[in-house]
Parts: sequence; structure tokens; C-alpha cells
Amino acid sequence: MITIKNKEKLAKNGETPLNRKARALALRSLEYALNMADPEQIIKSKLLLKNSTLHVNGHSFDLRKFRNVYVLGGGKASGLMAEALEQILGEYVTNGLVNIPHGSKPDTKIIKLHDASHPVPDETGVEGTRRMLEIAEQAKEDDLVVCLISGGGSSLMPLPRGKISIADKRELTNALLKCGATINEINTVRKHISDFKGGWLAKKAYPATILNLILSDVMGDPLDFIASGPTVPDSTTFSDAVKVLKKYGLWDKAPTSIKEVLSDGKKGIIPETPKADDEAFKKVYNVVIGNNRFASLAALERLKSEGLNALLLTASLEGEARHIGIMLASIAHEVSMSGNPIQKPAGIVAGGETTVTVTGKGLGGRNQELALAASLKLKGIDGVVIASLSTDGIDGPTDAAGAIVDGKTLARAAKIGLNPEEHLADNNSYNFFSKLDDLVFTGPTGTNVNDISIIVIL
Repeated sequence: MITIKNKEKLAKNGETPLNRKARALALRSLEYALNMADPEQIIKSKLLLKNSTLHVNGHSFDLRKFRNVYVLGGGKASGLMAEALEQILGEYVTNGLVNIPHGSKPDTKIIKLHDASHPVPDETGVEGTRRMLEIAEQAKEDDLVVCLISGGGSSLMPLPRGKISIADKRELTNALLKCGATINEINTVRKHISDFKGGWLAKKAYPATILNLILSDVMGDPLDFIASGPTVPDSTTFSDAVKVLKKYGLWDKAPTSIKEVLSDGKKGIIPETPKADDEAFKKVYNVVIGNNRFASLAALERLKSEGLNALLLTASLEGEARHIGIMLASIAHEVSMSGNPIQKPAGIVAGGETTVTVTGKGLGGRNQELALAASLKLKGIDGVVIASLSTDGIDGPTDAAGAIVDGKTLARAAKIGLNPEEHLADNNSYNFFSKLDDLVFTGPTGTNVNDISIIVIL
């Protein structure tokens, strides 16, 4: 079971009875959503093995007709997905390898779990990805390849293209993460500097049958962007990748090896990623088994069960974290003052994933920055709480999942000499909330369906 480790402490930090109650409600709903998004539970609820036939989302696979069943994949949730899948398929699994984050501890017997680095790729990830391709290339027409894809897979399954080194890819990944690029833009670039992403895994495994089980971390579930779509036709081009780098002023700073690959790709000197008309995708079945909307709806149901009027604002939240924080706080303020768009007591869920354009030298994550910005707008309002976290339990380069704020946050900060505006300007939300004991800690959750923000108005 996934727990918010400091839930009781966070609730007690509310300085009024209403704030304490609102904090507890928000934290319980977040914890419930995390557990509903647990990949092991999702796999076991979505897959059924009956009379040697695997049923999933309207598709049926008679396992007796396949000579081998291989399991491949990578992502923050893919280790637990592998554990659950192995429990279901048992002896039908021939071999497999899945790249998972360092420190993950799922338990498998046949499927090998290979440690790799996230969010910045390293050589351990490259080694595991190469071994996956070796297995894929062994697959024949009468084999089944089950791919377990989840958020973080882009970093955990690196295989640089051509002369690109992992150091070059790491340098560019760091720059993309800091410049404010969206996950779709980042993955557009990743697909075109990789020999694995953007449909190349499917190309290598052809003519085997491929069942792709996806726990989505991308809004709208565009299959070619989740983990950069290793088994999905790519809708983007080398030209698109170049445009992303130029948009954020990164083209001139990019490593020479990467610019050469992208330039050669634009000229047609090296082949484009596989497109929808490629025969490699004729026997590929893609099934999204979970996403942010699924988790957000779980949070919504929990809020309703607590007796609150509940509203799902969106499951596709995007934008600069600090701007989104102010927007969510403005909605909370409006509900508190006028009962619009929903009457108190109310719970509002907003799912998605924001970005942070890093200009300061501080430490923080997008959910912490969102919460810090929100606190500026909530000043002095009683009974209003905003809690925001990353469902993987890791918000930015920190050990916290997110943060929680209420109308007394700024007053508490002032008492110990904390300036919220200065911390926000320096992208230093972690150190702000650390001193208030308002960071949310879950540890790595083993799942990843973006972020969830909960607003409670009493």
C-alpha cells in the first residue's frame, strides 16, 4: 500500500480547526488516488487469463499458439507491472527484461529487472536497452512480445543513435528539462536521437505479435509520446525535433553529434522513425491500462465519499507551475467567497503536469513551486487548502512528492523569517516548505500518472 508518510504531521500543521480538517481531507484523497493507480492492482484488474487465453481490453491472445512469450519494457511503474504480469502468466513467460529506476524492488523470477537512471539517462540504461533489443530481434512470427511501458521510460530506455554518446544525450536532456519544454516536445527530440524509441522496438521485433500495455504519463494518451513510443508509429519528424531545440534557444548549444544526426535526418541521409504505413505495426496491439484521468477520478470519488461537493476541473492541466498555482488558488478563493463554480464544502481535482522554467539557483519541483505560488493568493483565507504531488513520489530533483498550503502558510513563514516571493524567484520551493514541514513525502510509489492537485474548501 502506498502511504503519505507524514500525513498526520501535515494535517496538524493547520493552525485552525478548519485548516486541519481540510488538510486531512486533501491528503486522504491523494493517498487513495495513488493506491488506485498502483500498477500491480491495475494489471490484475485489466488482464484475465482463462483457459490459456489472455484477455485484455477486448483483445484475446491464445498463448498455446505462441512458441515464446517475451516481456520487455521500462518505466517507473514497469517493475511492478512486470511482477503482476508474471504472476498472471506464470510459466508462459519464456524470457524478459525490463529497465527500472535504481532503488526499485519488485519481485520477479523469470523477467529480469535491470536498474537504470532517471530522469537523466546513463550507461546502465543503455546496457539494458541493448539487451532488450537482442531479445526482440530473436522473436519470430509465432512469438508474442509483451511490452510494459510507463512514464519515465524515455530516460530509462536510452539507446543513442549513430555517433551520439550517452554524455551528449544526458547534456541535452538536462537542458530540455530546465528550459520549460513540454514532455511532448522533449520526447519529439528524444525519438530522433534514439535507435529504440519512436517505433524502432516494434521494427526490431517484427514479425512477432506485440501487446503493448501502457500506463500513460502524457495528457491525452498520445501513444507515440508515452516513453517516446518504442512500439508506436511516430507522427513527428527530424524537422520537428530541430524546431523544438531552436524554439528554446538550444540548437547552437547542443552537442555537435546530436546536431549532425538531426541535420542528416532532415536531409534524408539517415532514415526517419517508422511511420503508420510501416508493416512492422500490423500486429501491434496498444492498450492504455491507466492514466491521469483514472487517478484523478479516484481522488474525486474519495472526496465525494467524504461528503464534499466534488468537481474534476481537468485531467489535462499544463502550463508554467507558478501560473497554474495562482490560477488554482484563484478558483479556491472564488468558491470560498461566492460558491462559484461549486458550493462549499467542496473538493476540486486538477490532474496533469506543469513545467518550471528554471532561472534561479534553488531546489524544488513543479508541484512544490505550484503550491508556493498558490500560497500567495490564499493569504488569510480559513478552511482552504491546496495539496499537489507527483504520483511517482519524486517531484523534480528532490526527495519530496509535493507540498501542501493553506491560508495560514504565509503567516507561519513570516514568523520564522521566510520570504515566499524570494524563494519563488529563486526556484527554491523545497527549502521554503522544508522549514515549514509542509513537504509531502511518499517515497518512490512505483507508479507514474503525472501530477494531481487537490483543492479543499470548507
